[in-house]
Amino acid sequence: MASSTSSPSFFPARRGVRLAGTGACVPDKRLTNADLEKMMETSDEWIVQRTGIRERRIVDTEHGESVKHLCAKSLERALADANLKGTDLDLIIVATMTPEMACPATACMVAQMVGAGHAGAFDLNAACSGFVFAINVAHDLIKGGAYNTVAVIGADTLSKLMDYSNNGRGTAIIFGDAAGCAIFKATDDTSKGVLAQSMHADGEGWKDIYVPRCSFDFPQGTPFDENKIDVVQMNGATVFKFAVGTFPEVIQQTLDKAKVKAAEVDMFVCHQSNQRILHAARDRFGLSEDKLYVNIDRYGNTVGASVPLCLDELRKAGKIKDGNKVMFVAFGGGLTWGSSLWQM
Repeated sequence: MASSTSSPSFFPARRGVRLAGTGACVPDKRLTNADLEKMMETSDEWIVQRTGIRERRIVDTEHGESVKHLCAKSLERALADANLKGTDLDLIIVATMTPEMACPATACMVAQMVGAGHAGAFDLNAACSGFVFAINVAHDLIKGGAYNTVAVIGADTLSKLMDYSNNGRGTAIIFGDAAGCAIFKATDDTSKGVLAQSMHADGEGWKDIYVPRCSFDFPQGTPFDENKIDVVQMNGATVFKFAVGTFPEVIQQTLDKAKVKAAEVDMFVCHQSNQRILHAARDRFGLSEDKLYVNIDRYGNTVGASVPLCLDELRKAGKIKDGNKVMFVAFGGGLTWGSSLWQM
């Protein structure tokens, strides 16, 4: 733990968990649908009609920009928002499927970059569900008394796993790069924190979204293709069907656990995978446009960064405040899906 923080009791009095600050970072480099039209056989109309995406941001690898830089900047902004320093952190969790390297964990590098001293640091990989899984973990570590102040970062740079040719056009149009961060702290207000949460996985569906690294990583019956190594392989139709069914089910499951009605939730902060899926969820639960946020048109699917990027924009716009009930929902590779309903 960071040396400047007091050691929390492992047998604490009842306490709550509050959101102390948020931050986000998106690369400056834009990749628009018009740009993609020059790289592959596609069109702005086709992309927008099927996904709702108009542009996405991607890291500038020629100048060394990578996931750790996005993580560090988002954390620095969250620390400033929370009026904290790096040394105030007890733990940093980075939810990512595109770490800087296999070892060390990206979280360790980020801790050094923000001056977090000897705070604990580790990565968590649940693909697009990563940030939601990570805030559930962070909440329970704080609630249980092991830690007082935890930073959770969701960050991914899927652009480095894309094939921007006709061979990869079904996938490359979808993804963008970003990072978002939330800092959580212990509070004496026991009303604050998670009201209900859910985390699920179906390993049978791993082959519907995967990134092969060698010939043995290809599913049975799929021929080896060296051009697909280190490139996201996705069965778009199957994943879409999975998301359409899972998304409303996990929302309802979480509402039932908390004994809360959809109308009582002030904001749904959902993974931005496809605009049609988000609109269908609005219709299913009778939600107004201002209760289920959409920014996929500007950033694409940013994987682990998707939910915290929305959260930061909503907080900065004053649309998420203390006292609100907020549900976070995500689904992605694994296959994984999960939720986290908070009393802010």
